[in-house]
Amino acid sequence: MLAKTVRIVPQARAAIVERFGKYKGTLPAGLNIVVPFIDKVRYLIDLREQVVSFPPQPVITEDNLVVSIDTVIYFQVTDPVTATYEIANYIQAVEQLTMTTLRNIVGGMDLEQTLTSRDEINSGLRGVLDEATGKWGIRVNRVEIKGIDPPPSIKDAMEKQMRADRDKRALILTAEGQRQSAILTAEGNKQSSILNAEGDRESLILRAQADREAAILRAQGEGQAIQTVFQAIHDGQPDQSLLAYQYLQMMPKIAEGSANKVWVIPSEITKAMEGLGSSIHEIAGIPKDTTPRKRVDMGPSEPQLPRRSDDPEMAATNAAVQQAIAEAEIAAKPGKSLPSSADVAGPADPADPEAPAAP
Repeated sequence: MLAKTVRIVPQARAAIVERFGKYKGTLPAGLNIVVPFIDKVRYLIDLREQVVSFPPQPVITEDNLVVSIDTVIYFQVTDPVTATYEIANYIQAVEQLTMTTLRNIVGGMDLEQTLTSRDEINSGLRGVLDEATGKWGIRVNRVEIKGIDPPPSIKDAMEKQMRADRDKRALILTAEGQRQSAILTAEGNKQSSILNAEGDRESLILRAQADREAAILRAQGEGQAIQTVFQAIHDGQPDQSLLAYQYLQMMPKIAEGSANKVWVIPSEITKAMEGLGSSIHEIAGIPKDTTPRKRVDMGPSEPQLPRRSDDPEMAATNAAVQQAIAEAEIAAKPGKSLPSSADVAGPADPADPEAPAAP
């Protein structure tokens, strides 16, 4: 009697009590007292939120393709009495309602839209289920699409399409890379050609300038050497006897060589030999006067490179040099008037903008 009188209902549960087969009341969680043999606990309802996963259901899309869709339903019993007496099996009812609603929603979509519109399908299922299960004392909190599986042929076609798309993007990227590489290579070759041409031009210009300066220095050196030899001859003041002796020294060189069987003695040799013993006779072309002569001006000892005539600094330097030479000549020969700087510098160049104007 005590065991049938006392009933303990767990937390988040509700017990439905019937008296003689008729609904008597709902026992809450905790310790409850019932009349033994008269009241009977018929159902124990779970009031917590429940999760039910339904098996894959074949659904036909708008473009006549069969896809399998798995759904998950999150629901909660809000009225135990209604959930007990209004429907026999609310879980099976929710499953069948989900299947029919899902077929109705997906039937208006094509395959691509079905695969990309999960949120739209979830919202449509939740709205229909919540409206239909409200009278059963059940509230649908959430509906989720767990998986959408297209047919194997469609999977192969989609994989081929994605593979072709990836290959296309790869070819496009490769072509763009080759194009950029060719452009950069052409630009590099262009810059290299320009730099090589500029380098060759500068090299030719510098080489031409070096050859010109070398030729100028060589000519100035040869001129300086000729002036030195000429000055040495004048400083030595050769007489008749010296030149006759030089003629005699040349005779052995004339006779050198095994092929020289016959050689001709110049007529000047006889006269030179006569002049070697006596200075009375004269040889044509040999000066007889040995008095000191005027020294030849040899010019600057250092080679001078030509400079532009319109260089003001060069003109001033030339004027100073000429003035110094004139002063040296006046010091060597007293009584000669000193020329002015304008006379030394020479006539003004009409093309020179910095030349002093004529009075």
